[in-house]
Amino acid sequence: MTDSKLDTVTLLKNQKQLLEELLLLLRQELAALASRDISTLESIANTKTTYLQQLQYNDETLAGIEALSELKQQDWFVQAISDIDSVLDACKRQNNINQKTVEQSQLTLAKFKNEILTSRGKAGLTYTNKGQPAVENKGKGIKA
Repeated sequence: MTDSKLDTVTLLKNQKQLLEELLLLLRQELAALASRDISTLESIANTKTTYLQQLQYNDETLAGIEALSELKQQDWFVQAISDIDSVLDACKRQNNINQKTVEQSQLTLAKFKNEILTSRGKAGLTYTNKGQPAVENKGKGIKA
């Protein structure tokens, strides 16, 4: 095997491994979102950033290989890319699920906030310049 082929094989294996670890991390993120575990979410976010930086570095390194156009014609290379793409697609699907979970949580919290504001009394209920409900609380000593 030539050095460029060995380097390419190593980089492709590394890419696939990083994506598999990222997929596992995304699944852990969903569990942390469900349990609202902020410290775990912060740790996962930092680890995800590290993985994404490593993936980007590997992509740039792969792009810099001189014999890349020749290697792309080889069956083993096409198969390796296909394997990587399938793991990448799984990461994208899991990330979309996590995104929808976060959006639903935000909607639920907004609805809960509105219910609390409404229950505190309609007399003091006003709206912000963005149309969000807010309770006007001027305190005891102010008369209008």
